[in-house]
Amino acid sequence: MKQIKERGHKLAPPAIATDGKGAYREAMVETWGKVPARKPGGKGLPPEKKQPQPGWHYLQVVKHREGGRVVEVKVDVIYGDETTLDLVGAHTSYVERTNLTSRHINGRLVRKTLSFSKELEMLKASSVWEDAVYNLTREVKTLRVEVEEEKRRFEPRTPAMAAGLTDRIWSIKELLWRWSHQSNQLKTGRPPKAETIAVA
Repeated sequence: MKQIKERGHKLAPPAIATDGKGAYREAMVETWGKVPARKPGGKGLPPEKKQPQPGWHYLQVVKHREGGRVVEVKVDVIYGDETTLDLVGAHTSYVERTNLTSRHINGRLVRKTLSFSKELEMLKASSVWEDAVYNLTREVKTLRVEVEEEKRRFEPRTPAMAAGLTDRIWSIKELLWRWSHQSNQLKTGRPPKAETIAVA
């Protein structure tokens, strides 16, 4: 939570969904909570314990299993209102799948690995490359669309195609070609050559 606060959420936590462990709640209060002001004319000792603040959105997704299978998913809104579920979502499976995909593509993100990044710049570069490869060159089965053609039933699509950023599946060679020439252009300030534009 301290890292999240340091990386852009200074005043309040972002909308968060976690499992049912209670440590997240305490960590949020400890990181962003505030000690309430003493009421005028109040009696007794002044408050010292931090309290959650209005406007927080936090829910817990608790999965109940029987025999190794998930039989029930219960969603508890810890902090928030009727808009919290729309902001956060009822499941953590999407972000878990994203993390798993990132670790499969990017060896620097694998836990307990010898291929970790020793420099932040290299970690950022590998993460950008991972995103580019996944979004532009990899077909995603759930994004394919049905077409009325004799030779094929579905048209494969990448996430970039589904988002309307491109109309085709890129190759690694094409991605590397464009990336390298754009990097040279930024360094030299010169426009790319004609053959570069043709390939890209």
